[in-house]
Amino acid sequence: MGKRTSKQAPMWVASSDLPVSPGHPFYERLNAILDEGGFDRFAEEQCREFYAPVMGRPSLPPGQYFRLLLVGYFEGLDSERGIAWRAADSLAVRNFVGLSVDTAAPDHSTISRTRRLIDVDTHRAVFTWVQQRLVAAELLTGRTVAIDATTLEANAAMRSIVRRDTGETYQEFLTRLAKESGIKTPTRAALARLDRRRKKRTSNKDWKNPFDPDAKIMKMKDGRTHLAHKAEHAIDLESGAMVAVTLQGADVGDTTSLVETAIAAAEQVENAHAESPTPAALTEIIADRGYHSNQTLVDLHAVGVRAYIAEPDRGRRQWTNAPEAQPAVYGNRRRVRGARGRRLMRRRGEYVERSFAHVYDTGGIRRTHLRGHPNILKRLLIHASAFNLGILMRTMFGLGTPRGLQGRQFDPRALQIVFRMFIERASEAITRVWWLSPPLPAVLRTQSSVALVC
Repeated sequence: MGKRTSKQAPMWVASSDLPVSPGHPFYERLNAILDEGGFDRFAEEQCREFYAPVMGRPSLPPGQYFRLLLVGYFEGLDSERGIAWRAADSLAVRNFVGLSVDTAAPDHSTISRTRRLIDVDTHRAVFTWVQQRLVAAELLTGRTVAIDATTLEANAAMRSIVRRDTGETYQEFLTRLAKESGIKTPTRAALARLDRRRKKRTSNKDWKNPFDPDAKIMKMKDGRTHLAHKAEHAIDLESGAMVAVTLQGADVGDTTSLVETAIAAAEQVENAHAESPTPAALTEIIADRGYHSNQTLVDLHAVGVRAYIAEPDRGRRQWTNAPEAQPAVYGNRRRVRGARGRRLMRRRGEYVERSFAHVYDTGGIRRTHLRGHPNILKRLLIHASAFNLGILMRTMFGLGTPRGLQGRQFDPRALQIVFRMFIERASEAITRVWWLSPPLPAVLRTQSSVALVC
């Protein structure tokens, strides 16, 4: 039985001896789509102003940076540190990103610095570029859009909140209240009893997190009180593709955030169809009852957008103080109760919740590791781009994620891609052997040529 002994690494290794991965079928097909559309040239053109022409350390190319963020969605990695580890560990991911075997994978600090360097508008331009690929494949129209929101846990702790007026921590604030009430040396139990008797103990008007002011105090769906952000999606109900994604504070009401998301969706639909011979525009918005208000329906009616917003039970309405809202509210009520309105409501629950599950749950960013709305929105836009690329891949390849190949017994499209990859690798190996083989002597070349003529 042999024993394991320490072995000194060789000083020189031939590149032909390094391990080569045949690539993942999903990533190979996705790279073909990106290369066919000229993604790297587009990304370099968009990011040209953020890179120095000569001076500076070797930077991360824009095409590799955006591909690394796409890997974060497809692999369910929640942090940029995890993305860097995955790129260093997987040969298939390195092949997709464009890293040669003898090149070190970028560190997480390089990814973070590149993200901070490139602005939000550039990330949104990449999101629009992916939407244009969907428009070219006739998978995105953007006429009928559903809007809904979900909460994301912030990278901030409740125990770090401070008073907006005095800058006191929560413990210092309770101690001061206890001393003012007559307790000279308050204990932890006394502070807890005092805190339970108070009403509205944590309010966004009075408290903030000094490390992430954009994070707001919010009661999560599971009952916990946490610092959170609000992400809102606009989904095309004909294909399930994401039209727009916005980020607001968790304390912003749905009727307020709807305006920003609707404007962003209308602009994205216009930009996505800019190169299409058949332009399209946003004409219908579907939402749940949390978005219903008189002013919202009046505004949508004024811009010519039909609303299908579920109406809460408010009893008998009186229109004496708001007569201008009556036609819009009654028109929305008639459309929602119709057969098409009920069908759109069912589709809204299916498509919007599916986008939440893919982007945040399996996508890995239900709890963010970034601070500040601009930084989080950059990651959300690329995650939304990967979600749309998954829809395009599902149409062309049959699978929307690389993990979908696990457990598959047989898929003709996957077998075709694997066979094509095998032919390409074999032809590259044959070409390499032909170039490296030594030339034949003159006598043998003459004899072989005579034999061929005969």
